[in-house]
Amino acid sequence: MINNYSKNLTVKKETSMDKLTAKQRIAELTKTIEYHNNLYYNQDDPEISDFEYDKMLRELENLEEEFPELRRAASPTNKVGGSAGEKFSPVIHAVPMESLHDSFSHDELRDFDRKVREVIPDVSYVVEPKFDGLSVSCEYRNGVFVRGSTRGDGTTGEDVTDNLMTVKSLPKRILNAPAFLEVRGEVYMSFPSFEALVRRQEENEEKPAKNPRNAAAGSLRQKNAKITAERGLDIFVFNIQQIEGKTLRSHKESLDYLRQLGFPTAFYNSYDNIEDVITQIEAIGDNRGSYDYAIDGAVVKVDSFAAREQLGSTAKYPKWAEAYKYPPEEKETKLLDIEINVGRTGVLTPVGIFEPVLLAGTTVSRATLHNRDFIEERNICIGDTVLIRKAGEIIPEVLSVSEHSEDAQPFAFPQTCPSCGSPVSQDDEAAIRCTNTDCPAQLMRHLIHFVSRDAMDIDGLGPAVLEQLSDEGLVHSPADLYRLKAEDITALDRKAEKSANNLIAAVEKSKHNELYRLIFALGIRNIGLKAAKLLCENFLTIDDIMAATAEDFAKIEGFGVIMAQSLERYFALEGTRDLIAQLKDLGLEMKPSPQKQSGGIFEGKTFVLTGTLPTMKRSEASKLIEEHGGKTSSSVSKKTSFVLAGEEAGSKLTKAQSLGVPILTEDEFLEMLQD
Repeated sequence: MINNYSKNLTVKKETSMDKLTAKQRIAELTKTIEYHNNLYYNQDDPEISDFEYDKMLRELENLEEEFPELRRAASPTNKVGGSAGEKFSPVIHAVPMESLHDSFSHDELRDFDRKVREVIPDVSYVVEPKFDGLSVSCEYRNGVFVRGSTRGDGTTGEDVTDNLMTVKSLPKRILNAPAFLEVRGEVYMSFPSFEALVRRQEENEEKPAKNPRNAAAGSLRQKNAKITAERGLDIFVFNIQQIEGKTLRSHKESLDYLRQLGFPTAFYNSYDNIEDVITQIEAIGDNRGSYDYAIDGAVVKVDSFAAREQLGSTAKYPKWAEAYKYPPEEKETKLLDIEINVGRTGVLTPVGIFEPVLLAGTTVSRATLHNRDFIEERNICIGDTVLIRKAGEIIPEVLSVSEHSEDAQPFAFPQTCPSCGSPVSQDDEAAIRCTNTDCPAQLMRHLIHFVSRDAMDIDGLGPAVLEQLSDEGLVHSPADLYRLKAEDITALDRKAEKSANNLIAAVEKSKHNELYRLIFALGIRNIGLKAAKLLCENFLTIDDIMAATAEDFAKIEGFGVIMAQSLERYFALEGTRDLIAQLKDLGLEMKPSPQKQSGGIFEGKTFVLTGTLPTMKRSEASKLIEEHGGKTSSSVSKKTSFVLAGEEAGSKLTKAQSLGVPILTEDEFLEMLQD
């Protein structure tokens, strides 16, 4: 077994490259880095590891240092990678939220120390862990939390106050507070919270979050703060950006003061020589597996604020701080076996079982092998020695086969479902599925999806309750949920009568849902929430849908052949028709969605909504627009007919003004409807 954990990576400077080649390489790196910046900072969906990204950025820095005449003002080395999106109101940072320069070796840390000592000979440093989350600013007036924002591009961020209000570890009121205080912190998702999120996503066969950092960023940037609240986010505060009414002289003093006020802060140590700094950084790296949150490095900061003023900053980085980045840890282990899990829609997923190995602080013995193509492309056999790592320090993944065993056995997918014994089939997507819609392995995942918020929205029917109901033999299909009685619930462990009545009331309430919710709840392959809404705008009743053909479905704008065929196959199944008949008999109304009016006042018009409207939710305004023949869009362009703007309208309003797009208030919008 080997350990590929590299403690000292130095990205070598290219010294033999001619100017033309350097220009081409700089252009290539710039384009690639900007592409990955957008995925990481704005989409929360990276394709490469932080370590791979950091190496590219360092290579670009080295080339620009060697060929300064080729450096552009808009180079990725001169700016923070993110930008303020249009989902939230913009916030201008009075104090820029700078990024940090990265080191990958001890020698680079020593070089940082040398440059600091040229200005501050008797420097003292503070060393802290570098959290892997989303950087935010939090503002307090007279001890009350009044505004929170993302870093964005360092100058302009996004107002996420409502979402930060759901972060329990962030104080909303502080005692003995200064008149004004702005702090900077890192919102993160702990490993337990992340693992719970991934389990829920996998159970629903959703795309799982790649790592805790992206899960935290995506959760904090939700438009619906209720979703953010469900994700269990936390925060560490590590800096004071602004303060009125108190003088602080050092970073240590500021951290101690923040702790006194009740802010969660990280551990830190101080040193007056770089060798002790390096020893502490290595100690943090060696222990990072013991933390319940992700760190991707350690940060070295000059302690004295006066010294920081002398050192100053570049266009992107402070000269008084340096981040040391840890490389990902990779290890070899033996693949002992491959098990098959059956998902909600019947997909058979292979899971590798390994000889246990300590990786990034935890023992790893299992990892998904995704599908048959993944196994065949890598020629993975039982008995092989494979190279594994943890993506984002949490999700184990197989990278490659290091060595084939002499007695290695190629893996053959089963021809029948391991749960129910029914035949399996392969579809056009490389996925192998159980053909039995009543397969017991699929039931629990299907029920969880059926009762979820965007589906039938049955409050109180969480996975734990559903599992109890299934174990007691009370629920064998979604229809059985509507046969439940209060006494069935109270018979379950720890269920009071009031809770039981509330749950039955929630089940009854869901009978009045619109048809599109039921369509989505049924979990039809390739049919998401948007497709379900489109379907029900074109077919008024469930009977109309069941009588239609793939050719009929394909005529819906936005539908493709695969979606149309999925619908036809699903509603042709005898089990589906039986389920629909049962749901009708049990009183589900399956109400038609409001139809768009042909020739309505807004026919052919496209609206963009921004800001907070005085008396109605934006969703209500959107519904009125669609009912009167119009449609809504999330972005402003020359084709936009109107922008409906409320309070705190952001960049969309600015763009509309620059393009000359008509801007409506809520009153003007309602007047148009009345006319």
